[in-house]
Order: sequence, then C-alpha cells, then structure tokens
Amino acid sequence: MGLLDLSRELMRRCDALGAISEERGQLTRTFASPAMRRANKLVGFWMREAGLVVREDAAFNLLGRWKSKKRGAKTLLLGSHLDTVRNAGKYDGPLGVLTAIAAAKLLREQGVELPFHLEVVGFSDEEGVRYHTTYLGSRALAGTLSAADLAHVAEKQIIKARRRRREFLGYAEVHIEQGPVLEAKNLPIAVVTAIAGQSRLQVEFQGTPGHAGTVPMNSRQDALAGAAEFILTVESVAAGRSGTVATVGKLTVAHGASNVIPGHVLLTLDVRDQKDSHSLAAVRTLHAKAKAIAKRRGLKLTWTPVQQAAAVPCDPNLTQVFSKCITQRGLEVLKLPSGAGHDAVALSEICPVAMLFVRCQGGVSHNPAESIKTADVAPAIGVLADFMQALAVRYA
Repeated sequence: MGLLDLSRELMRRCDALGAISEERGQLTRTFASPAMRRANKLVGFWMREAGLVVREDAAFNLLGRWKSKKRGAKTLLLGSHLDTVRNAGKYDGPLGVLTAIAAAKLLREQGVELPFHLEVVGFSDEEGVRYHTTYLGSRALAGTLSAADLAHVAEKQIIKARRRRREFLGYAEVHIEQGPVLEAKNLPIAVVTAIAGQSRLQVEFQGTPGHAGTVPMNSRQDALAGAAEFILTVESVAAGRSGTVATVGKLTVAHGASNVIPGHVLLTLDVRDQKDSHSLAAVRTLHAKAKAIAKRRGLKLTWTPVQQAAAVPCDPNLTQVFSKCITQRGLEVLKLPSGAGHDAVALSEICPVAMLFVRCQGGVSHNPAESIKTADVAPAIGVLADFMQALAVRYA
C-alpha cells in the first residue's frame, strides 16, 4: 500500500476506535475497562494484519512485536496510548499507535529487515482518568511505579509488566500537536524538543455546612466560596508567569444541595512549565495563597501532592534523525516544545525518547472536535518509516 492508502486506512481505523466507549454518546475509555479491552482486541487484530506478534502485558498494555534476525538486538518502541479522557476526541493517543502500525506494515511490505526488534505499543493508561495518576501503563513497563502509586490501584499485578532497562534503544511517539503552531505555519508535522514538567495536586477546603436561608453572610464558612476564590487565583498566578499554565479541571462539592451552604469541596490542580523551577515556584505561590484564603474564611485546607513529573528533553540524536527524515521528504523542519504530558515522559526514565507532532485543526485536544487531515497523516507515516530505516543503517 502507498502512503495515501495507508493514511486513509488509518483514518478509518480512528473512526472505528472512536466508536468503542464505556459511555453512550461520547468517547471514554479508561484503564482496564471493558471498552479498553475491546479496543485492545481490535488494535491487536490490526497489529497481526501488519505481521506483528501480539500480546497484552500485566498492565494491559498492548504490544505488537517484529522480531529481528540479528543476534543480541535491542528493541525500538513506537506507539502511544489507547485510553482517553472523558468525552474525548478520536486522535489523541490512538493516532500514535496506528501510525506506528502503518509504518511497520509499509516496511514489511517493502521487505525491509531491521537490525533491532520493533515493538508497537498501545499503552493502557496515559490520561490517568481512573486513578488520577498519569502514565500508569508506561510507568508499569518502565518499572517506575512506586508503592504509593500501587496503593491507589486495584490491579496489583501490573508491576509484572516491568521490562529490563538495557533492552531498549529508544522510544518514539507520534501525537497530535495539541496547539495551533503547525496550523499557523501551514506545516503538517513538527519535531518535539522537550515535554513540560507537570505537578498534579488535590486541594480540599473544609468549612461548615449550614442552612442557606438562616446563616448570615458574615458568619459563613463557605467551602465553595473559598474554592471559587482559589480557582480565580490559580488563573491570575499562571497568567502572570510567562510559560506557566495552571488548571483546576475537577471540582467536587460534597452533599451539594441548592439550599445548603457547602461545607466540603475537593478540587484538582494541574501546573505545568518547560522549566521545573518555574512550575515548582508557581505551586509554592499557590499553596501560600490557598492557606491565606482558608485562614481568612475560617476554612481548613488540605494540600496533597498527587504526582510530580519533571520536564523531559527529547534525545538530540533521535531528534536529529527525525529532522533529517523530514528534510529528505522536502518539508520544512519545525521544532516545538510540548506543553502536554506524554508516555515519552515515563519512557525517558529507561531510554532515549523522541516525538513527532501532527497538525490538528485549531490545536483542539481532549475534545470531540479534534480533527486531523489525511494529507497530514501521510507524511507522518512516511517520516516514521524513514526514521526506522535510518536507525537500521545506524545499528546494522
């Protein structure tokens, strides 16, 4: 099959995967859910069709292996994740898995022999929706899950997914850009230079519930009012720091009722920056401001770090290979940082990592409106196949 045919096939497969969900009327696939298992079964079929030997590891990661004939060969990992956020788009994650399958299929049809094993991986949990901790599948494979991580996870056997660090020569991931730069530059793909660091926290404000009609305004300990003030503070602090972004993405009001003053509110906080010192400074500032809000309003504050991921630079050697492959296809090389987290963060603990972005309309992500073009998928498949062949020459 040619690149355009492979691209059309990939788009049809994204549509088919997009129909597999645990929630009617929207796309949601969370870790170890029945929908996730159905997705693995379908993608496993496509892997086998491409000539890969398929298995599912103890963390429910889906793996398709192309074994090299070279003795002592290491393994190149390609892929992304198959789980989604709630009410997701079709391309964040699956695009990377399906592009890797298409590139492997292209090389096998051309009769290429690789001096390394190739494994295409569909990670089981990058988004962290079920347990509120990201990269569960890829960290299980990397062997970096802590006892604290496992304390929140029902499926304790996932630690058996751990692989030997010495077996990998690298990991490469194709992903939608999740930003507007490629569209503004009128380019289909770009090379990723680094992935921003991320702090995830859980913040609780506890006050005193009371009757909405009888407690005077100046006597209230309204947890939701305190949380609301903090949410606006998060926005203003991040807006005042170049390169820092901060988000309260989930808010839970305990025992909420229209005629009850909220007594307990739980919210999530996500802070990111390409420089760890900047994101950590923002977290410290927000903690101090949360304390001040709680004290002034007579509330109890609980501040709980959930996850801390350092900023990750992409490997310069692998990035250079991607750049050369893009140039050889007559395209301009654009280098971009990623503000979003990716499985490459977890894999960077055990091997060099590289990433390729694909243009996404409006930079929309984590949204049903995600949209990519078949014409942009074609060069992504081609460059990824060229990337493997360039590495094959290097490791021959």
